[in-house]
Amino acid sequence: MILPLAGCGSQQATNNRPADKPPATSVVPTPPAGDSLTVEVKASPEAPAKTWKLTCDPPGGDHPKAREACAALAKAKDPFAPPPKDRICTKIYGGPEVATVRGTWQGRPVDAKFTRTDGCELHRWSSVGPLFGDVPKVR
Repeated sequence: MILPLAGCGSQQATNNRPADKPPATSVVPTPPAGDSLTVEVKASPEAPAKTWKLTCDPPGGDHPKAREACAALAKAKDPFAPPPKDRICTKIYGGPEVATVRGTWQGRPVDAKFTRTDGCELHRWSSVGPLFGDVPKVR
C-alpha cells in the first residue's frame, strides 16, 4: 500500500509566511477614548444648573478651570467613588451645593453626585474642588 505524501514539506501548509512578518490580517488596537466629562453644578438642589464640558490630556472643553480640574482629578485616588457606607461622618454641613459628573474618566464610565451635606461629602467635594469651577451663588 502506498500512502500519498501530499502536504509534506518544511513549512506548515497554514503558515507560509516568514516568522518575522505579522499576518496580513493583523488587527490594530483602537486607542481608548479620551477623558470626557460633563459637570453640572447647582448652588442648591432647586437652583438652575451651570454646566461645563471637560476633557483632559490635554485639558480642554468649556470648563473655566480645565487645567486645575484635570490636575485635581489626576491627583485624587478614586475621584468619583462615593464614601463607604460604613464610614462614620461628622455632621459638618458645608452648604447646599450639588454637582453631578457624567462621562468617561480613565476608560471607565462616570455617573457621580457630589454634595456638601456632611464631613465625608465635604471632604470628597474639596478633594476635586476645581472640578466644580466657581460654584454659582444662590439667588
